[in-house]
Amino acid sequence: MTAERGDAKKGTVMQSLVGMDAAFLALETPTTPMHVGVALVLDPPEGTRSLFSPSTRYAQIRRVIQQRLHLIPPLRQRALRVPFGLHHPVWVDDPEFDLDDHVSRASLPTPGGQSELDAFVAGVMSRQLDPNRPLWEMHVVEGLEGERAALVAKVHHAILDGVSGASVLAAFLDLTPRTRIAELPPEWSPAPLPSNTQMLRHAASSLARQPGSTLSTLQAGVEAVADLGMHNRELAGRGEQSPPGFFAAPRTNGAVSNRKRFAGLSVPLKDVKLVGRVYEATVNDVILACVSGGLRRLLDERGERAEGSLVAMVPVSTRPDGEAEELGNQISGMLVSLASDIDDPVARLDAVSESARVAKEQEKLHGGRFLGDLAQITLPALASRVARAVAGTRLFDKMRPPFNVTVSSVRVPDVPLFLAGSRVAGTYPVGPMAEGIGINVTAFSYLGRIYFGLLACRRLLPELDEVAVHIDDALGELVACALDARGATA
Repeated sequence: MTAERGDAKKGTVMQSLVGMDAAFLALETPTTPMHVGVALVLDPPEGTRSLFSPSTRYAQIRRVIQQRLHLIPPLRQRALRVPFGLHHPVWVDDPEFDLDDHVSRASLPTPGGQSELDAFVAGVMSRQLDPNRPLWEMHVVEGLEGERAALVAKVHHAILDGVSGASVLAAFLDLTPRTRIAELPPEWSPAPLPSNTQMLRHAASSLARQPGSTLSTLQAGVEAVADLGMHNRELAGRGEQSPPGFFAAPRTNGAVSNRKRFAGLSVPLKDVKLVGRVYEATVNDVILACVSGGLRRLLDERGERAEGSLVAMVPVSTRPDGEAEELGNQISGMLVSLASDIDDPVARLDAVSESARVAKEQEKLHGGRFLGDLAQITLPALASRVARAVAGTRLFDKMRPPFNVTVSSVRVPDVPLFLAGSRVAGTYPVGPMAEGIGINVTAFSYLGRIYFGLLACRRLLPELDEVAVHIDDALGELVACALDARGATA
């Protein structure tokens, strides 16, 4: 992305959102806010339990955020929409930025356990971010069991994806209990917001350079479809199953509401790796199989049977090596069969692993760039109108969804992390929900455990807590099978 100066006299600098960044902003609706989040559970600072008051902890966390905010420029910028939606919004410094609009203090009701924290996270994630301010907020939450606290943060997906989100989080965290001294911020002197005329002039300049890229994107799309068709025919010739197609998923979902539920759980990473070693599966394969087992158990309890296997959309990073700290979205996605129609858990894991392997091969054919390029040439006004029409007409109450669940996995540095002297004891991630898709499952691995964050529409999945238990049980079932298999071959 390149910044362009819209008015030399006033110093107004505008930077257009590009690709998927713009798409996440355009596709947001009141029922599907496009932000991501995390709940960090914080231990009390060691050796200071009797001296450390909640107000002191809040003040220290706020101070760290204030001192390091300049390290992430978009956190002091607004996304201004170009008049009439003629082009993608632009990032501009917010001259009215006030940290108190973004950092707040809250307290959980007694007893301050996992269910109370889950309810708080659900409330935070159900609300859209204020479009007239920088698109993020953080809540310092007190009243957790064991004198713990939490930091619940949410940031719009237009700013970051899972990989860059980890680097944003790292800007506010330390590797030791001692808070490092950040470099001094430059003087903050934002220019006035650009006028509509300036933004239209900026949009016209950008659009003048777009016809060539539009043609090449459409040509690449045609070539990608042809390549995928040929690849699927080759798979069929080898007797292998091609990945699921869009809108081929069974009907288990519906139009989502703006009322969300959240459930967090964690499982031992060693158990996941044990299953992977015994059955030659990746950690991501085992996570997918556990989600499959959990959702299958839910359908069994409901007395429902899906018409075929459930389908997961799995985000895939397209970042080149060395660009992990670049903000914005560099992601694609692949559809993976969850093999939820297979009874045996080991056979189900094998089928999930095979579907993921084939999907990765298919995703590599177009390099993961096509979705971003397509988003770049789509007018925001058109994308927003379509998204709101789909939500307003409750279209997915009447038709198959493109997939049933989003499942993503992000690596967090496997070393102890600290915030303002408090050790991070747990990291529960939260991903966004798409229209027609009732649940998102995101996983972080941290300090020998995998932390799951489940976000769901309350209307479609009121029993989300049970799904979390079922995912845990599905892993236990696979671990038992793996131990039996390892014992049999010992």
